[in-house]
Amino acid sequence: MALVRNAWLIVLLVLCGCASSVSGQGSPGDAASQEAAGYTADGDIPGVRTLDSPRTAHTAEDVEYAESPPYGDDHDPVWADCTGSVYPDPVRSENAVHSLEHGAVWVTYSPDLPADDVDSLRALVEGVEYTLMSPYPGLESAVSVQSWARQLPVESADDPLLTAFLRIYRMNPDITPEPGATCSSSDFAASPRGPDS
Repeated sequence: MALVRNAWLIVLLVLCGCASSVSGQGSPGDAASQEAAGYTADGDIPGVRTLDSPRTAHTAEDVEYAESPPYGDDHDPVWADCTGSVYPDPVRSENAVHSLEHGAVWVTYSPDLPADDVDSLRALVEGVEYTLMSPYPGLESAVSVQSWARQLPVESADDPLLTAFLRIYRMNPDITPEPGATCSSSDFAASPRGPDS
């Protein structure tokens, strides 16, 4: 009798173990998150666009950027506050690009992105030094992240590549022209400039 009971116990344990391993396989999103966690250096993340040696001149004039959103080139002398700043309205690209020169990552999103997705992005940015976030009219993807000379468009606010991009490019001393320059810009934070100002 004890032998039969032990045999049933073994069968139950095997079945439970199989069920655990099947449920532990996870979703494709889990696999993507694990893969993105392995990205640690410039060039690791698939789909990142690059600029070769963008100009760094300051100008008070409007700049005709070839990229949208821009991620390098001439820019305004005043940077957008990038102390984990979440702007509810679009900001002037020339100011945001100056923030990138300091080592910031600018998270932009389509203005029609659902509120839950905007909240997911906010959780990546709010209170995190060297980041800023704003809607960007005319964005060709749902979300786009920019650092100096690097850009990644994605179609989901939950894409694990966003976290990898922030981890690799925020304050990256190998790419950023002015790593460690302040991101605090109290005048801009108090009165952000929009694209038409």
